[in-house]
Amino acid sequence: MTVTLADVAARARVSPATVSRVLNGNYPVAASTRERVLRAVDDLDYVLNGPASSLAAATSDLVGILVNDIADPFFGIMAGAAQTQIGGPGDGSGRAGGEKLAVICNTGGSPERELTYLTLLQRQRAAAVVLTGGAVENPEHQAAMAAKLAKLADAGTRIVFCGRPPLPGGDALVAALAFDNRGGGRRLTEHLISLGHRRIGYVAGPRERTTTRHRLEGHREALHAAGLGAHPAEGDAGGTGAGSGDLGADADPLIVHGPYDRRSGYEATLELLRRAPDVTAIVAANDTVALGACAAVRDQGMRIPQDISVAGFDDLPFSVDAVPALTTVRLPLFEAGARAGRLAMGKENPPPGGIATIAAELMIRGSTAAPRG
Repeated sequence: MTVTLADVAARARVSPATVSRVLNGNYPVAASTRERVLRAVDDLDYVLNGPASSLAAATSDLVGILVNDIADPFFGIMAGAAQTQIGGPGDGSGRAGGEKLAVICNTGGSPERELTYLTLLQRQRAAAVVLTGGAVENPEHQAAMAAKLAKLADAGTRIVFCGRPPLPGGDALVAALAFDNRGGGRRLTEHLISLGHRRIGYVAGPRERTTTRHRLEGHREALHAAGLGAHPAEGDAGGTGAGSGDLGADADPLIVHGPYDRRSGYEATLELLRRAPDVTAIVAANDTVALGACAAVRDQGMRIPQDISVAGFDDLPFSVDAVPALTTVRLPLFEAGARAGRLAMGKENPPPGGIATIAAELMIRGSTAAPRG
């Protein structure tokens, strides 16, 4: 049932004219009244331009691309690739030719901002939405996301996940392109074990992210298969430990959680070396974290890989230029982003069942070697 301006007015206990003034911003309204109206808009999930909302297929030329951090190459590469398929190329004349306007929405990793952007895109009747990167594993947020995406889909918006698994019951999606983080994590640790490493530290990402859980599960699977660790189900990849802004211990003392940034890699590596000075290798949550880990190792007077091996994940552009070049897991970020853009534009048919798992490739470089005997 379509929510009308009159419904908002009734909820806020004001006249429809007052609601219109608040939403148009062209007339002074008391702050308390304005707050009441905006709260009613959010509560009712009111979409602006109500008369147009009856046209289920009527969408704008706007496409939203949600990222955690556009300054992070992981997200920048995917967003840029998606934009190449969404925004052009045209015929060079400057005339519109089926292209859409791609808008990057930087959530900062906040679940609340993610929902806010989706609401704003719904009100703008976005033609499509591409959501990139790992999802927050919180039942309340997942339920809110599912409800919001269902409303977008009902209004004709095409929804594509890029680099994240589908939501439980995610029927609103056109497609979900999920990276094989678990398989990549397993192969990376298998490589270190094959070199002879037996004490391997792990700098994990934020506990509540799907990417963190899947990569850590792959790591634990490899350890368990080699008789070096507990079964993955016995670990504490999720749980209620430190938040995304804090370093937190895992049930396994060789695992420390933290944000996906260089500082976290540095501080977590110092913590790992304090707890277990006999570690011979460190796996980092991603390449940016790995750079911090490398800096911490050097600041402790150790050499890479002679004294300790370091590995990352993602194969971001700088990883091959690190000294030594970083052993990592390559995710085809540009290819995945471009495919997400084509799916969002209807240029490519969705994969069978709407879900595709994108393979991860192990890139062996100079930052890993056999431990010193």
